[in-house]
Amino acid sequence: MSSSDHLTPLSKLPNFDPRQIPVVGVDAHLPAVPREQLQPDALRQRFIAPPTWQPEVRAEPRFTQRAPVPASVLVPIVAHARPTVLLTQRTSHLANHSGQIAFPGGKVDDTDADTIAAALREAEEEVGLTPDFIQVLGTLPIYTTGSAFIITPVVALVQPGFTLAPNEGEVADVFEVPLDFLMNPAHHRRHSLMAEGLRRDWFSMPYQDADIERFIWGATAGMLRNFYRFLAA
Repeated sequence: MSSSDHLTPLSKLPNFDPRQIPVVGVDAHLPAVPREQLQPDALRQRFIAPPTWQPEVRAEPRFTQRAPVPASVLVPIVAHARPTVLLTQRTSHLANHSGQIAFPGGKVDDTDADTIAAALREAEEEVGLTPDFIQVLGTLPIYTTGSAFIITPVVALVQPGFTLAPNEGEVADVFEVPLDFLMNPAHHRRHSLMAEGLRRDWFSMPYQDADIERFIWGATAGMLRNFYRFLAA
């Protein structure tokens, strides 16, 4: 981990750093999704004929009283020979989930036709990923964050060759993580913490990207875990 990465706050909660919470388990006993099932044609077929399955993580404990906010994120799978997932690191000054690793996405606007349209719009606004490179495969079950965002994950294939233009006001960095790394539960770490009378459980999936540790956790890791369950079913 670089010194600059170590100083990046991952939560606005005082004295809380998810990287310092002990790991209570690693799911190395679960099978990884075979690499051939992560190729574009196999992913398309999985959404055309989905299996019977249940998401593992649906909602986080609420820590706000505000009204729920509908939101969408794009889960962009870049169709390299070894597929990757495109992720962002949010800037540290944002009001919600500052400094965290996230999918491109945000609130659903009144002008959006649906949650898919919202995810596509947000991806273009946040990182400059235009719809002509994107093939939407389908959606995963709604994920509700503790901050009251009701998120629809929109899974899509992205053809290589795009040029990104990150919004500097929202996005500090954009990077890719191999899909097979994320779909291997040996990299899924479990954390648990009692805080304010509530037990909070979450996954983390730290990825070493050259000299930077990409600490994927919270909602992003939860949605990736559901994606694993969908592909492994």
